[in-house]
Amino acid sequence: MKLILSSCDFLNENSKKVILENIDKNIAECKVLFIPNENATQEKICSDKYYNRLYSDGFTNRKNIYIFNEFESDKYRNLDIDLIYISGGNTFATLNKLKKCGFDKDIINYIKKSVTYIGGSCGANIVTQNIEHLLSLDDNYVDIKNYDALGLFDGIIISHYGASEYNAELREKVYNDAIQFGKYKVYKLTNDDSIVVIDDKVIIYKGSDKNE
Repeated sequence: MKLILSSCDFLNENSKKVILENIDKNIAECKVLFIPNENATQEKICSDKYYNRLYSDGFTNRKNIYIFNEFESDKYRNLDIDLIYISGGNTFATLNKLKKCGFDKDIINYIKKSVTYIGGSCGANIVTQNIEHLLSLDDNYVDIKNYDALGLFDGIIISHYGASEYNAELREKVYNDAIQFGKYKVYKLTNDDSIVVIDDKVIIYKGSDKNE
């Protein structure tokens, strides 16, 4: 199992460097399943919007890119892929979308079969133990009651920690409250930081430097 988690994935040079150093192939050769956030529509999925984004990230072979459509989820089961990638968005709505179509279980199966997972912000939260601590940071407008995430990462994450544009004071409070609550291991990620999980080993990157 390999998870590459950050606040900003390819949008930050440090976390991008960590991703590129921890995937097993040249990125242009990787077959990737990209799962858009809750704002994805049929029109956007059928357009070049997500292909263009992934091209700018380095996925330059269009034949290697699959854009997930929740209304046709069966098409994305049992693919021959190297990576699953979920970036930023609303954690509650994106996780709800995956659970409603049953694809949360497929993500778990892919990762257990050695497909590398890349998660940025929302995407990082989705593979953790639980997302209830995010209620004050994200809008649970889908009104989900079960806050269990995919459970592949042993802990919970506060992304964008210390970033003024993401309400740094509130994120610090959420972090301290979660530490005090003590139910889960709690990790904070600034916009420069990353976490790489290889089987049971957790590697923290401060910027692009390992801090094992």
